[in-house]
Amino acid sequence: MPGGPTRDIQAQLADLYGVEISPALVSNITDKLLPRITEWQQRPLAACYPVVFLDAIHYKVREDGRVVNKAAYMVVGIDLEGYKDVLGMWIGAHESAKFWLTVLSELKSRGVQDVLVVAVDHLTGFSEAIATVFPQADVQKCVVHQIRNSLA
Repeated sequence: MPGGPTRDIQAQLADLYGVEISPALVSNITDKLLPRITEWQQRPLAACYPVVFLDAIHYKVREDGRVVNKAAYMVVGIDLEGYKDVLGMWIGAHESAKFWLTVLSELKSRGVQDVLVVAVDHLTGFSEAIATVFPQADVQKCVVHQIRNSLA
């Protein structure tokens, strides 16, 4: 693969910030960061979140010489003290209720026992996926998504 991820990062830093660094430095930095990222991704979570927001951002990436669509799944929770916490981020091929079910199951395995309100868009099967993992949660459809969908 021409360039590879290390050279892509090197090029992005040069384009965005005018910073020239070696591929070896990029590799050394990512080698140090990856264990910390994995630790963050697997950290235990609080037992209860009064409000959780679930949404995905869709974008195009170059993969194996082709441009493909990806979905970055984001989960933000508000804890019992009222603080926001990014509970996790995942990358999938496209947004689906099936993938959300795996995300929700992972949250449960990391210690989340109860969610009171889940704010989501109108993805087909989303409410059912939530009810499978957190059956007592109230599902609130996002007003912004409702307006956007009604105007489409």
